[in-house]
Formats: sequence, C-alpha cells, structure tokens
Amino acid sequence: MNPLDEQALHALKTAFCYMPKANDVNEYDFPGRVEHILGDIEIVREVLLIHDVDPDEVADEIHPDQANNSSY
Repeated sequence: MNPLDEQALHALKTAFCYMPKANDVNEYDFPGRVEHILGDIEIVREVLLIHDVDPDEVADEIHPDQANNSSY
C-alpha cells in the first residue's frame, strides 16, 4: 500500500470521526447494510493502523476541544 500524504491522512482521520462506531451499527438503523458498513469501518481502521494511527485516538486528535479529559 502506498503511503498517504499528510493531507490525505488528515482527510481520512476526519472522515473516520464521522463514521458510525461499529457497536452502533445495527439492523434497525442500517437495514440490510450492516455487514457492508462494518466492512467499510474495518477497512478504514486498517488503513489508519498501517499509517501508525490509533483509530481509537483519532477523534481526540481531530477534535481536541471535545476530547475526554480523563487521566489515568
């Protein structure tokens, strides 16, 4: 896979923030499309991981003003 330039990676991160979370995908909200949507989410997660980006941290990076301020 070719590396993404910074602008493309930022665009992918931003788009990922607006994708439904896998645990929110259900037949009621997405009738007949659950498997397809879950596959799309997984593909984007894999591309982020390939580019050393933690998908679970993307939202905090893109929208720091909405980030969870907890500390461990």
